[in-house]
Amino acid sequence: MSVEKEVQTYYPPKILVVDDEARIREACRQVLEESGYEVSLAEGGEEAIRAVSSTHYDIVLLDLMMPEMSGFEVLSRIRTLDAGTVVIVITGYATLEHSVEAMKKGAFDFIPKPFTPEHLRVTVGKAIEYTRALWDIADTRSRLRTMVNHISDGVMCTNQEHRVALANPAFLRMVGCPAPSVIGWHMDEVFRIPRIKEMVEEALKLKGSEGAELSDEIIINGGRRPEETIIQVRCAPFRDPNGRTLGVITVLHDITTLKKMDRMKSQFVATVNHEIQSPLHTIQTQIQILLDGLAGELTEKQAAILGRVSQKIKSLSAMAAELLDLAKIESGLISFEREAVDMAVVIREQAAFHRPRAEEQHLRIELEVPETLPPVWANRRNMEAVMANLITNAIKYSPDGGWIRISAAVEEGYVGIHVQDTGIGIAPEDQAKIFQQFYRVKNEKTRFIEGTGLGLAIVKRIVEAHEGRIQVESRPGEGSTFILYLPLMTP
Repeated sequence: MSVEKEVQTYYPPKILVVDDEARIREACRQVLEESGYEVSLAEGGEEAIRAVSSTHYDIVLLDLMMPEMSGFEVLSRIRTLDAGTVVIVITGYATLEHSVEAMKKGAFDFIPKPFTPEHLRVTVGKAIEYTRALWDIADTRSRLRTMVNHISDGVMCTNQEHRVALANPAFLRMVGCPAPSVIGWHMDEVFRIPRIKEMVEEALKLKGSEGAELSDEIIINGGRRPEETIIQVRCAPFRDPNGRTLGVITVLHDITTLKKMDRMKSQFVATVNHEIQSPLHTIQTQIQILLDGLAGELTEKQAAILGRVSQKIKSLSAMAAELLDLAKIESGLISFEREAVDMAVVIREQAAFHRPRAEEQHLRIELEVPETLPPVWANRRNMEAVMANLITNAIKYSPDGGWIRISAAVEEGYVGIHVQDTGIGIAPEDQAKIFQQFYRVKNEKTRFIEGTGLGLAIVKRIVEAHEGRIQVESRPGEGSTFILYLPLMTP
């Protein structure tokens, strides 16, 4: 039994039997108590009304024909006193007219006399199932109402005529409506924000699969807010089981604080960039002056020392730049303005740019790339950075006389790019960590190869930000292949 069922049935249902015949009352009590119900008895209408006035009964078994008060009158009074009580009529006058009248007055079912214990149990059992269904609905509505009323996001539900079926306090506060309840109001009476109205109207016309929605950001000024508020608005149609649109759900999310934090992060990154790069540039300039002999002639030993210092400063500057790039990516500040990018063009350009450095190590860069490839929806500068990093790594970790092969082709909705080298390879235990920040493979073959351990971490984050993926295949001493997948641009 589920936890939910246990909560719903932790007490026995209460049943009131109303009949002027003691034999019928006692027979009902015996059958129902054997079934686990809590049973009370009343011999007339007045007694029944007093009982219902003071206690909630889940079910009332009511005789229609009693001398003191008509069962129909008692039925009406019970429905007025407690609408949640289910009434089952029992009578010896089981005519169609009686059945129809009893149902009109709110009876759940009709048991003709005489009846068997099994008939009684089955009818009461159906009534109990009905009451539990009502409990489920009431409980769900109560929980939903409580949840919606206490969430920080604004929620409004409107029908096809744009009349409000639900609007929580957060929604009314965000749109500046002082009314405590707006159920039944037209949305024009609730707020006067043109863009939200447009989105609600557009959402009603949305076709297609479940999950279709509209999203936008708007700025709300004035009203009960001393400062401008930046709101993310989302509108989605809701439909019946047959797919017919019934109305629109509108959700407002206040992103003012997030926008402020983004601006602060942007300012921080810019400040850090200036504070780190500026002194490094100054130091590098001064060292270069010394190396060029403009401040006096240097001994060979002094020049060698300054040369090593200059190289370290360049490495530090590169690390600072990569750290800032990584910080921008993780904080969402890096530019991802996209366009249709032909990766075949990017690959050839980057291969041409890095070929002179490869040739210094007697490395061949071979291309197996078609003239053009279907475009990917990407930021071109970021794609150039990804390819530059992969090619640079292949050059750094390949011994003289080897080769680097770059191939590209369409693979099941993606552009697949392979960057293969004849380098030192990567051990299996290192492959799982190679895309982590600051992780570098450490062995005798890599100890003198410069690097920050950030390049592949940046590559991975850029690729994933473009809904792509990257992986590595490698064996120590046999080279490595980095495989990149970028989704094709959808029409």
